[in-house]
Amino acid sequence: MPGGNGQALPDPSYDGIPAVSAGSPVGAAGGRILALDMLRGFALVCIMLDHMPIGVARNATISNFFLFDAAELFVLLSGFLVGLVWRQVAARDGTGAAQRRFAIRAFQVWRAMMVAAVLMALLSLGLQALDLTHTAVWNGYAEMLATQPLQYLLAVGSLWMQPNLLDVLALYALVLAFVPLVLPGIMRWPLLTAAVLFAVWWYAVPLNNLLPNERPGARGLLFNPFGWQALFFTGAALGVYRTAVMARLRPIAPLVTLLAVCTLIFGALVLIGWRVGQPLQPLRDALFAVHGVIDKWPMDGARYLSILAAAWLVAAPLAGLFGWLAGTGPGRALATIGRGGLVSFVACVLLSVLGDAGQNAIVPAAAARLLVDLWTIPALWVIAEVLARWDARPSRTALPVRVRGATPVPAPRLELRHQPAQGPRQGRGPGQLA
Repeated sequence: MPGGNGQALPDPSYDGIPAVSAGSPVGAAGGRILALDMLRGFALVCIMLDHMPIGVARNATISNFFLFDAAELFVLLSGFLVGLVWRQVAARDGTGAAQRRFAIRAFQVWRAMMVAAVLMALLSLGLQALDLTHTAVWNGYAEMLATQPLQYLLAVGSLWMQPNLLDVLALYALVLAFVPLVLPGIMRWPLLTAAVLFAVWWYAVPLNNLLPNERPGARGLLFNPFGWQALFFTGAALGVYRTAVMARLRPIAPLVTLLAVCTLIFGALVLIGWRVGQPLQPLRDALFAVHGVIDKWPMDGARYLSILAAAWLVAAPLAGLFGWLAGTGPGRALATIGRGGLVSFVACVLLSVLGDAGQNAIVPAAAARLLVDLWTIPALWVIAEVLARWDARPSRTALPVRVRGATPVPAPRLELRHQPAQGPRQGRGPGQLA
């Protein structure tokens, strides 16, 4: 992919991510199965399962083992991908082109949120007509769409109301809208920009309270954008500066790994204390003196550090393992879901509602509820696979594409390895998150 100076630039979608070789069987279809896409797909599957209140498989999702959950994973990975793409587009076409790209992308995410809000309300309306109980989504959205459609669209579109299951998408649209302003600062004045972003995070709660909201007795968005932006733009900064960051951390990699493991163990102890309750009150009090208040919605420090600790383990000591997992059958399926982007997200929301309705119809039978859980996962994959095949049609791939240079730059041992595929670069489909 030639840059403005005639030199080859790396593929922004995949540079720095553990990859399966382009010559391997999984690369024969014209693309590479990557750990980033696999993890994004895994996050979407966990979000889907977590949103089925009486599901069985939700007991095995991320939040059961770590202090963070799929929402943090989704936002961090999204920010990382934004940083990768921004760096490449800005280097090739200039900062203005990157700003326009992400301004358009923010609108596309907002539009997807609107479509999803209508589809989710229509699905809820249909389930009510069939007298099928569903608790994953509030019935009031369906009633509002049926009786006051314009008011419903205005409330969702202005973010005055964020329907549950779609609140992460509302957050994502907001942070993307600020990418054209923040990323140039990260590129030019990284330390100053980081100081400003963390100051905004520090005052996230009072700032969020200034935003109007439809929830009685509450102000602002449920996913506090002033808090969650810190995680998103941390991911973006890592995407922009990943080579420099890894070069700094490589000499002290054993120490960083030890700190990461200790951070995750600390989070596990916090979870155990919460679940056991009163018998472990002394332990809970001791841990509280260290971590303070843990509150997901404004993005507390303990959860922030936990997801970063997990990210280091995946990126460095466990990079080979995750690269191998990305080449397995389940890894390829999850990667297909991850590449489905916005379409996969909307599908996982609708499948959450459908799965919840099915489980409510068979409440006493745990095995049957588990079957419903397990049905939603291949259903999500089928939707993403159909999208991938649609994007791969000859009429779409016959358009002129850029060709990347074929000579990869060897990566350091702890750097996430990049193996450029030979031949034309495949663009990300219209459903992609960035």
